Amino acid sequence: MQKEGIQGPKWKLVVACDHAGFPLKGPLIHTLQSWGHTVKDVGTYSTDPVDFPDMAQKLCDEILSGRSQRGIMVCGTGVGAAIAVNKVGGMRAALCHDTYCAHQCVEHDDVNVLCLGAWIIGPKLAEEILSAYLNARFASEDADLRRRVQKLHEMEKK
Repeated sequence: MQKEGIQGPKWKLVVACDHAGFPLKGPLIHTLQSWGHTVKDVGTYSTDPVDFPDMAQKLCDEILSGRSQRGIMVCGTGVGAAIAVNKVGGMRAALCHDTYCAHQCVEHDDVNVLCLGAWIIGPKLAEEILSAYLNARFASEDADLRRRVQKLHEMEKK
């Protein structure tokens, strides 16, 4: 377990996956809970085929309702998950397979959903990425970053 994962604030998280992400989802939830986070698992619950957009919508609904603060979405590559989440207004997802992108996406882009590819990374790297993502904060004191994120909000209205 990553030491950083247990030092930061405790989050109310929602986790979702499709059938390809299912094998990684369980270990991730276990890790998140061991770090003291509250985790809501919105499925899927097996390797039976499901459509990732349906799972992404469930995850987004939890965050938009305020029941969860951030999300983690897992599919085979993470690409489909990121596309699906980013189709929903008010959501910003980033596909991260390294720790730098995992903290940078929050610090610069105020991302609220981390997408992971179960076929691409294993559980240990996923733990390090989760730790970087959950310990990152949006650099809201930076006027340039605030302006850019505001432009993302404006793009949703078009």
